[in-house]
Amino acid sequence: MAKNERFEKIYSQGSMNVSEIWVDKETGVNYLYHACGNSGGLTPLLNREGKPVISPIV
Repeated sequence: MAKNERFEKIYSQGSMNVSEIWVDKETGVNYLYHACGNSGGLTPLLNREGKPVISPIV
């Protein structure tokens, strides 16, 4: 991984139906990426109150 990459993959599951969690290293916001075959989508992870899940920035 290059030094200046903004996003970091912190979780991955599956091979055909892939679910991954990515963290924006500048804001700490967590995103869920899901792909199945040739289709995929990305959305911010939300907590119970509907606010984005934010990881501490190190």
